Formats: sequence, C-alpha cells, structure tokens
Amino acid sequence: MRRSEVLAEESIVCLQKALNHLREIWELIGIPEDQRLQRTEVVKKHIKDLLDMMIAEEESLKERLIKSISICQKELNTLCSELHVEPFQEEGETTILQLEKDLRTQVELMRKQKKERKQELKLLQEQDQELCEILCMPHYDVDSSSVPSLEELSQFRQHVATLRETKASRREEFVNIKRQIVLCMEELDHTPDTSFERDVVCEDEDAFCLSLENIATLQKLLRQLEMRKSQNEAVCEGLRAQIRELWDRLQIPAEEREAVATVMTGSKAKVRKALQLEVDRLEELKMQNMKKVIEAIRVELAQYWDQCFYSQEQRQAFAPYYAEDYTENLLQLHDAEIVRLRNYYELHKELFEGVQKWEESWRLFLDFERKASDPSRFTNRGGNLLKEEKQRAKLQKTLPKLEEELKARIETWEREHSKAFVVNGQKFMEYVSEQWEAHRLEKERAKQERQLKNKKQTETEMLYGSAPRTPSKRRGLTPNTPGKVRKLNTTAMSNATANSSIRPVFGGTVYRSPVSRLPPSGSKPVITSTCSGKKTPRAGRHGADKENLELNGSILSGGYPASAPLQRNFSINSVASTYSEFA
Repeated sequence: MRRSEVLAEESIVCLQKALNHLREIWELIGIPEDQRLQRTEVVKKHIKDLLDMMIAEEESLKERLIKSISICQKELNTLCSELHVEPFQEEGETTILQLEKDLRTQVELMRKQKKERKQELKLLQEQDQELCEILCMPHYDVDSSSVPSLEELSQFRQHVATLRETKASRREEFVNIKRQIVLCMEELDHTPDTSFERDVVCEDEDAFCLSLENIATLQKLLRQLEMRKSQNEAVCEGLRAQIRELWDRLQIPAEEREAVATVMTGSKAKVRKALQLEVDRLEELKMQNMKKVIEAIRVELAQYWDQCFYSQEQRQAFAPYYAEDYTENLLQLHDAEIVRLRNYYELHKELFEGVQKWEESWRLFLDFERKASDPSRFTNRGGNLLKEEKQRAKLQKTLPKLEEELKARIETWEREHSKAFVVNGQKFMEYVSEQWEAHRLEKERAKQERQLKNKKQTETEMLYGSAPRTPSKRRGLTPNTPGKVRKLNTTAMSNATANSSIRPVFGGTVYRSPVSRLPPSGSKPVITSTCSGKKTPRAGRHGADKENLELNGSILSGGYPASAPLQRNFSINSVASTYSEFA
C-alpha cells in the first residue's frame, strides 16, 4: 500500500473519532438534532476540503520526488559516464523519499569528484606547460573539456614527475658545464662573443632553456674550450721545455732563471705571451752563442745515443756531429737530429728501458761472477758472502726470464714495424748470445790462466822450493829491520850435490848470504854463519837466493820434524859458474 493511502485511512479514522467526540459534546450541551446534523455536515465538508488539500499536497510532493529522482538519475548517469565509474544501483526495496535522498547524495558526491578531478587536471596542465617550456618539449596530450579518469590522472602525474626529474638532471648538468665553461673562459681570457655564450654565462640560470639541443650545444662549446685550453697548455708546456733546454744549453745562471719563475706555471694568455718573449730572448742569445749551444746539443745527442744503444757506425752516420764550422745551418741540423732521436727514444722507451735493465742485471751478474772467483771474499764479515750468494742465485733465475720477455716484446715490435730492433748495431738476441759467449770464453781463458799459473808454480816449487806461507799476524809480531838478515849456523857437508834442492830448515825460507862472503865460483863451498838472532826476516828477501840445498843427500819438502834439532850442518852450492853470472 502506498504511503498516501495509509495517510488517508489514518486521517479518516481520526476524523471519525473527532466527529463522534463532537456529537457527544453537542448531546451533552443539548444542541438540537437538526443543528447537530447541520454542524456535522459543515464539519464533514471542512474535513473533506482538508483531506482534498492534503491529498493534493501529497500528490504534488510525490510528483516532485519522482521528478527529482528522474533528474538525479539522469545526472548521476552522466556523471558516472564522465567519471568512468559504474552506474549507481540502489540496494534492496526503498521508498521514493529515501531513493530521492540517496540519489541526491550520490549526485553531490559525483559532482565533488568531478570538480576535484578537473581542478587536478588544470593544476597538472599548468605544471606540464611550465616544465615543457623550460625543457622545450611538447605538452602532454589530454582532453581539457572532459573529465579525466583516475588512470589518466595517474599517468599525467607520472609524466609531470618525470619532467621534474628531467629538469633537475638537466639543470645539474647545465650548472656543472657552465662552471667548467666559465673556468675555461677565465683560463683562456675569453670573452663571450655569441648570443648563446652570453645566455650561458651572463643570463639567469633559471631562464636558460634546458632543451636537449641546448645541452648538446653546451657540451660542444665546453669541448671546444677544453680543446683550446689543452692546446694552450701544450703550447705553454712546449715553450717551457724549450726554455729549460735553452737554459741548459746556454748555461743560464739560477738567478736569471728565477726571474721568470712566475710564468713557469699556468697557461693563461699572459703566461703564454711571457713564455714566448722568454723563448725569443733565449733564441737570440743562442744565435750569439752558437758554438756553446751546439756543443751542449752534442752532449745531449751522445746521451740519447747511449740510451738508444747506437753503434759506432750509427753515430758516425750523423756527419754534422764532427763538423767544426759552427753555423746556423749546423745548429738546425743538430736541432732536427735531437728532435728525431728524442721522438725515437720516447716511441720505443719501454724496449730501451728493458734493454737497459738487462744491461744492469748483466753487469751485476758479471760482478758476482768475478767476486765468486776471488778468494778474498771468504774473509768478509757481517754475512756479506751469504747476501751475495742469495743475490747471485736470484739473478741467475731472473736474467733468463728477462731475456725471454724482451725477446717476445722485440719480436712483436719487429712484426709491427717490419724491421729489426738493433742494439749496438746488431740484433738484441744476437747481442745477448755474444755477451754470453764472451763470458764463457773469458771463464775458459781465466781457467787456462789459473791452470798455467799453477803448473808454473808447481814447476818452480819443484825446482827451487815452495815460498813461505807464514800468516800475516805472525809476521807482524817482530819488526822487519832493513839491512839485517838471519844467520844460519851451518857446516859444510861432504856429500852435497850441486843440482839438489832442499827447503830451509827454519819455516821453509831461504835467505841471501851477505855479498862480502860470496865465493868467487860455484865450485867452492860457502861459509855459513850461526844464527845469532830471533827476528823474522823481511818478506822481500824470500826466495832471493835461488840456490840448491841438500841435507844428508835427501830432498826436504819444507819444514822440519818436531824431533829434529834447531841447528844442522848443511852445504850450499851455487848454480852459477862465475860471480858475474851469479850477480
């Protein structure tokens, strides 16, 4: 049942109760029947009019509600379509009044969402426009007349966030490049002369368009300035090297060099100009001191020849080195040669340094070999012998490895340059083999010399007796007085043989007899004297008298037995036939 019908029935019941109540009152107060009927009709008429009025109002309310519901539904459908959401559906049975209220509430909510989306879209468009103008990028394609969906707004927000990140990164890159450009311009004393350079250096950073094209142009400008700066630095460094070279060649004193020390650093335009002025001054001074400069260049040439391991033929190939006509042409030839040699050395510096390392190792190896054959090295103190042996063993291992490494590098170099790498006029490996062969021959020669020396010493000892081997400390106990000789108490032995040789009985040393007591010939016996002193004879006297001694017909091999007496009788016969031959 509809609400209006319920209200009508309730109203009728109430009116009926009211009429019954009025009749009771009229009856109590004694109103006539006809009047009561008349009043009842009046009341009924009023009640009917009132009910009609109420029904009309209710019908009007109903129509308004239905109309409102229809309007809200239409608007709600439109809003759902614009906002890209599902249409509103009423849950369960409800009254017209509640339905109208719900629809109206939903419409208000949809209107609010639409307004918020439109406002956010407008804000995002403003931000996009600002960022796109700075970055010189096209605007984001979005329909301003329609209401954006949540997904579209999310994409738009992401796009704007990306633009902000792009702006931040480009701005950071712009600031860094600008700072470097300003430094380069200051270093080069360069004034911005184009509109773009003025925009970069002079204008506000926020006003600069951060487009990809501008960033690329900015990077190109920086590269150009850095190239000019590098060229300027190279020119200044070349001028400084030329100045130092001229200083050394002209032997400029330190006081005069300190006068231009301020321009020996930096590469600004004024520094370059000052360096050029100094070079011009030194060049003029060089022309005035031609001979001194050429001789200085020749010293440098000799150094490079040594570093490049030039042979004598290669050195002599540069004939101007030996010329004595000191002219400007000769100086130019020397300058060109020193430049060529310097470039040649720098180009193959690693190889030359490797060869130089091998040369140093080879010299050290030869030094160790020489020390190894020196007997005096065993008297060294402080563990030097052990250190030398360790170094020698290490060098014997590293030297072949270094040779193999150099061989591989040189073979690679020869394949790349299609020519031989020579050291002192011959291939390096041939040079190394020759050094090893020379070392082997030298060892053979030394070995043969030692063998020959030992053979001669053996023959000499067999013929004349061995030399004394008294320790130096024992010899140093007694002073060696010139002019005094040790006297031997000997007696002539009848059975002496002229060609027999013996070692002396005292320490194996033979001493020269005084000249005044020499016999006129070797056929007569020599008169000996008794030893009267205990002084050790001088070393210079050892082996001075080459005479053959025989003791009881037996040859002595040096020294005397412990049980033998200190004095014995022996005879000395001269090997010379005359005195003049003996002298």
